[in-house]
Amino acid sequence: MNTTCLFHYAIIIAIILGHVPTQVMSDDKTSDQEIQFFETSIRPLLLKHCTDCHGADSQESDLRLDSLSGMLNGGKAGPALLPGKPEGSLIVTAVSYRDNDLKMPPDEKLSKQEIADLTRWVQMGAPHPDAGLEMSSRRPTQHIDIVEGRKHWAFRPVKKPEVPSQGNNPVDAFISRSQQLQGILPLGPADKRTLIRRATFDLIGLPPTIEEIENFVNDNSADAFEKVVDRLLDSPHYGERQGRHWLDIARYADSNGLDENVAHGNAWRYRDYVVESFNQDKPYNEFLREQLAGDLLESGDDYELRNERLIATGYLVLGPKVLAEVDGNKMEMDIVDEQLDTIGRGLMGLTLGCARCHDHKFDPIGNDDYYGLAGIFKSTRAMETFEKVARWNENPIPTTADIAQKEQHTAKVSTKQEEISTLIASATNDLKPPTGETLPADVEKRFPEETQTQLKLLREELKTLESNAPVMPTAMGVKEGTIADTAIHLRGSHLTLGNVVPRRFPRVLAGDQQPEISDNRSGRLEFANWLTDGDHPLTARVMVNRIWNWHFGTGLVPTVDNFGLQGTPPTHPELLDWLANRFVEEGWSVKAMHRQIMLSDAYQRSSGFDSQNAETDPGNLTYWKFNIRRLKAESLRDAMLAVSGTLDPELGGNLLEVKNRDYLFNQTSQDKSTYNDIRRRSLYLPVIRNHLYDLFQLFDYTDASVLNGKRETSTIAPQALLLMNSELITDLTISMAQDLLSQHTSNEDRIEELYLRSYGRAPDEQEVERVVQFLSQFEKLTATNDEAEAHAWQALCQSIVSSSEFLYIR
Repeated sequence: MNTTCLFHYAIIIAIILGHVPTQVMSDDKTSDQEIQFFETSIRPLLLKHCTDCHGADSQESDLRLDSLSGMLNGGKAGPALLPGKPEGSLIVTAVSYRDNDLKMPPDEKLSKQEIADLTRWVQMGAPHPDAGLEMSSRRPTQHIDIVEGRKHWAFRPVKKPEVPSQGNNPVDAFISRSQQLQGILPLGPADKRTLIRRATFDLIGLPPTIEEIENFVNDNSADAFEKVVDRLLDSPHYGERQGRHWLDIARYADSNGLDENVAHGNAWRYRDYVVESFNQDKPYNEFLREQLAGDLLESGDDYELRNERLIATGYLVLGPKVLAEVDGNKMEMDIVDEQLDTIGRGLMGLTLGCARCHDHKFDPIGNDDYYGLAGIFKSTRAMETFEKVARWNENPIPTTADIAQKEQHTAKVSTKQEEISTLIASATNDLKPPTGETLPADVEKRFPEETQTQLKLLREELKTLESNAPVMPTAMGVKEGTIADTAIHLRGSHLTLGNVVPRRFPRVLAGDQQPEISDNRSGRLEFANWLTDGDHPLTARVMVNRIWNWHFGTGLVPTVDNFGLQGTPPTHPELLDWLANRFVEEGWSVKAMHRQIMLSDAYQRSSGFDSQNAETDPGNLTYWKFNIRRLKAESLRDAMLAVSGTLDPELGGNLLEVKNRDYLFNQTSQDKSTYNDIRRRSLYLPVIRNHLYDLFQLFDYTDASVLNGKRETSTIAPQALLLMNSELITDLTISMAQDLLSQHTSNEDRIEELYLRSYGRAPDEQEVERVVQFLSQFEKLTATNDEAEAHAWQALCQSIVSSSEFLYIR
């Protein structure tokens, strides 16, 4: 490339980046022939097709195409023209009808010759007579102010603040200080029965048993509640409850949803991995590294560890995909976008997806930052094929036993094949053709009938053996793909490409001097290591805020998925930083963070009312009381199973009734999902996108197509109607009534156990009197029924589990 070409190339790049005036684009060497080409082929085209809507009188989308500066400045969608780069110029994309969302002119496509001329003109560098005359510069391109951006609280390093002197627990010390500043006197502790019910639902998602309640009530030691917390943290059901929280963030589902709602037949492996990780108290940093780059972590000869890490990468594949998308490139970038949105909001509290089409409107995340990250995940293979109907990637996860079984089967097949070959060779040799002759092609037909029969039998045995080959288990997950950096997609479209951005991390967090990512690696492991570095300003903050939200129903940062400039600032920033520091110092232990929070006075407070506090702090931002919260959909169903005595406590496994990749419920296929006969915990019910279980839908279950770190709580009439008419609840309360009737002979004893099971407390005299009266009246109304007593008790049980006291945690 000569010096002149280099100069021209540098000028074009400078114009694209917005660093030089437009008149520099065309120097004195622009030929008369180029200007003539514009005047004879391009200007008439623009006048005929474009300037009525994008001219002096009208500028739709703020775009003018009757001048060079108008094209270079562009409109709402950005610059219409990038000289020398037709593939990156929106005007070429628009007239080519490549982008379904950008087709111009809208009424009729230009002729092939017109499109070719316009493309050629842009490729020539967009020669224009105004280039040497106009002195106006391009409209300034939006730039991200990194220095200013780093002033935002969430992007500053996590500090370790000094703990105030108030309170025994640092959590209370920080909260007490804010209460004192506002003149708030917090409520006292909750009673023991309320507290153990609260803690048990929080940690394992089930109600406490009568025995557990009585043991705690009768334990007068100073560490009585601490022992309760430790017992619950050690429960195998702990991982089920906390795992469900994480599955909301990982947008877990057992089907794809969208156009091709096919079964995620192996998604359950990821779900069980999450449950086991929480039960083991796997360090949170390791938990994230495995999900982002488990296939790249060194596992040596440990097959179990290797398989576990491969399963963990299912996190990157679980999202919904348009599997019938005809444009594979578009599908690939849509999947990358979904991954980045999930990682950004879920792990960093950042809406990274907003920077796909342009610089982030609020946060200091540039369009180039987005594609620096996108290159990492585009270099990752999440799909086996993009051809319709596309298939997501699954990794083999054989155990040593599976491998041994496969080797044994392979040996049997080989032995059988050798036996067949030996028989054919022997029989062929016995034919002994005359000298000079060769055996015919159908030599086997010359074999003796006995040999042919034996050969047929052996081949049937081989076919049966091959058809019964052991199936090696697989798991949804990723692996390294074709390694390459990614070009900026103008307006987010893969059809209009800008400059290529090296794979890297957001500058506002990682700075400009970042370690280079190897040309033969995607960069996922480097990204995972960077994200889980103890000095990262967001990772620990986001997670401890989630744990706080799980316990209190609101986070110290209320917008738990958005720590950006549009998010709500922390109500107690020093407490948030102290907890984040503590989290890292204690080895990223989630269980230790639960203990720290739950052993505080703030967590153990009463949920009562104080008019003066309510006037000063109506939103309870100082935690002067404990907020009453309704049970989540899963805990509601699980609690009913538990109190009815029908809960199956088995952990793990797959309840999906269709095979992997088979079609599930959609507009045309049969609904094959069943729920009412299942007595396992709600965690194990199949989550079918586009067709959620009724109880889940009505009681504010997560969307399952996008991450949701904070479920909303609604109160609507259909919820009450479901509690009144659900077949499941009728069945459960029948079992509950039968159990009470068989265990006790007096109504008083039955009523007491019913209240203890359901509410964690004994009924008072007035409640007993009202229940006895209800039973009597109900039996009179159904006197002709031989099972009047059983019906009365079933109705009573149903009213109890449908009550606010059962549905809410105080």
